[in-house]
Amino acid sequence: MKLRILGCSGGIGGMHLRTTSMLIDHDILIDAGTGVGDLSIAELAVIDHVFISHTHLDHIASLPLMLDTVADRRNKPLVVYGTEAVITILKNHIFNWSIWPDFSEVPSIDKPFLRYQAIAVQQPVSLGTRTITALPVEHTVPAVGYCIDSGTASLVFSGDTGCCNAFWRAVNRIPNLQHLIIECAFSNLEERLAVVSKHLCPRMLASELQKLEQDCEIHITHLKPGQIELTMEEIASCLGEFKPKMLQNNQVFEF
Repeated sequence: MKLRILGCSGGIGGMHLRTTSMLIDHDILIDAGTGVGDLSIAELAVIDHVFISHTHLDHIASLPLMLDTVADRRNKPLVVYGTEAVITILKNHIFNWSIWPDFSEVPSIDKPFLRYQAIAVQQPVSLGTRTITALPVEHTVPAVGYCIDSGTASLVFSGDTGCCNAFWRAVNRIPNLQHLIIECAFSNLEERLAVVSKHLCPRMLASELQKLEQDCEIHITHLKPGQIELTMEEIASCLGEFKPKMLQNNQVFEF
């Protein structure tokens, strides 16, 4: 399995900041932030599956435009996976004819451009030899993280989360964990905002990582533009023993 980081920033700006999205092999997206926009039309057209962690704009911004761009090049619906709550939000607030056309009934209900597939936490979805499992997290809207298992090794993506014991219990049950991509959206100076918005700052992340019982590589995502250097300095100070690395656009994981 090959996973490519299309975007991993908590915001936009400049030539290199793209919001959250990951491409698995050529046909699966995990989230659909602004990083998806860097793919060619040909690359967009062969994506068959999109797993949404939650419906905040930085994680779904490219989904409506992607559908509109490649619909005429596809002969089957794009399948969008999410919990029942996530799908309800997408239906009510995005694909509702007011914000964007409802592609689940265009060009017809029988042959739509978009099909929703409800998933449940801890219920694996198998796509060939690849297995994707939603994990529990704690955020201000219904949200999940994801475990992506190639059959040989696993990568966990936290999505957006604050402190969450259930997440760590699930992670610690993964026998072949190799990589953990975890958010740290705010610096310690904004710890109060991190708590209120159910994100993490370095101090909180250091406490959370004490719950990790697995040996794996740790990668930091969702850093806010303008605070990247400060937050990574604080992470180095708070989490030095874990040797975390900052996730990078176009970084590739093979596992």
